[in-house]
Amino acid sequence: MSQSQTTEIRAIIESWADAVRRHDYPSVLAHHDQDIVMFDVPPPLQSRGLDEYRKTWDLFFKYNRPSYAFDIEEIAITAGADVAFAVAVMRCGAPQSTFQFRLTIGLRKVDGSWRITHEHHSVPATD
Repeated sequence: MSQSQTTEIRAIIESWADAVRRHDYPSVLAHHDQDIVMFDVPPPLQSRGLDEYRKTWDLFFKYNRPSYAFDIEEIAITAGADVAFAVAVMRCGAPQSTFQFRLTIGLRKVDGSWRITHEHHSVPATD
């Protein structure tokens, strides 16, 4: 794994998180593949394709105002020549009620650019 690949992937994820904080749909989608598959906490459990992925943010943005936390607390990136993944612990929500969740992102290099092909958000079970 080269340092430049790690730096590039980290920048993509940080810009995505910043776009979520700003409710900037085009920037949220900017590095996602047309065939993205996402597993999320609220329904639908699985979203396939960029249009379905975009719709998942409608619910999130309905309850989270711009500038609310959507922050990377920890991140680890593993990258090969054309496939990579990142695992992160994130913090989300209003200043007085933030919560942590887990994020896993799978990426593929397509035509020389990293594209997010899989995204998985989860929270620990409470039972």
